[in-house]
Amino acid sequence: MSFNEPPGEPTPPPSKPPAAAGAPPASPAPAPTEAPAPALTAAPSLSPSPSPEQQPPAAQPYPQHAPPQPYPAQAYPAQPYPGPQPYPGLPYAGQSPPGHPAGPYPGLPYPGPHPATDVLRSPRGLAVALTALLSVAAVVNLFAAGISGYVFSLMQSLIADPAKVGDSTLERGDLLTGVAGVLQSLMLLATAVVFVIWFHRVRVNGEIFDPSAFSQTRGWAIGSWFIPFGNLFMPFRIAKQIWAASTQRGPDGSYREVSAAALNAWWALWVGSLLLDRVFGRLYDRAETPQALRTASAVGIVTGLFTVGAAVLAVVFVRRLTALQTTKAEQGPYAAV
Repeated sequence: MSFNEPPGEPTPPPSKPPAAAGAPPASPAPAPTEAPAPALTAAPSLSPSPSPEQQPPAAQPYPQHAPPQPYPAQAYPAQPYPGPQPYPGLPYAGQSPPGHPAGPYPGLPYPGPHPATDVLRSPRGLAVALTALLSVAAVVNLFAAGISGYVFSLMQSLIADPAKVGDSTLERGDLLTGVAGVLQSLMLLATAVVFVIWFHRVRVNGEIFDPSAFSQTRGWAIGSWFIPFGNLFMPFRIAKQIWAASTQRGPDGSYREVSAAALNAWWALWVGSLLLDRVFGRLYDRAETPQALRTASAVGIVTGLFTVGAAVLAVVFVRRLTALQTTKAEQGPYAAV
């Protein structure tokens, strides 16, 4: 080629090395399914291009990572639980239960959670009112026993000499007997209302002290008094359970028995007075002769004395049980000595 010839177009470099001599012609490569990569702006190299097997992988602008996991997928190590812990709402001696007023009854350990209404309420106010009512009832029944004695003496005189007893004297005896009966009924009603309220309160307190001490629900502390024939023994059984639940245990947690002689004697006289009062009422209503009226009056004397004794022992029982609950509430379930 002469230097005077005009320069022609440069020959482009081969895209791949020439096939070796004697090799069969290569078949055309299949068209790629993906979009071709953008062309590079750099000048084409004169060196032969590497084969597809030798081409390095296309550079990625950012490395592909798995999406972050919010929590690692691994098992949590087993955490040993601590030993038995006291119930969060279980106070120890000298502490007030949470959510309950301290009041005069702090420091009672509960065996389990109780409703908000199950709080210790002091029975001392009701015990004072009940003591006053029982004292008045004892005086009224003593007056009734005296009236029965007066009628008994009238009937004795009437049987011995009917001329010595006038009609006005007999009418006065009937009037005094009626007055005594009305006073007894009024005092019995007033005393019974306060007594049942006090009895139910100490029953609720006893359940807080020891729920396992009772075989029936607390409603029986009221309903048992109104069951015919059942009221002769059911309230007594409930009273025994309240007495046991209100008694402090020994310092070592052992059962400590407190004499319930006041409870037993009160109930015996109370049941006896109830039975005698029914007998007296029937005898008095059927009495048509001085002899029958004298017999009824004699039963009335015994009935009045039984009722006076029952009222006195009821005061002892009420004050003793109230003292037991107050001591257990203030000092805790275990006695110091």
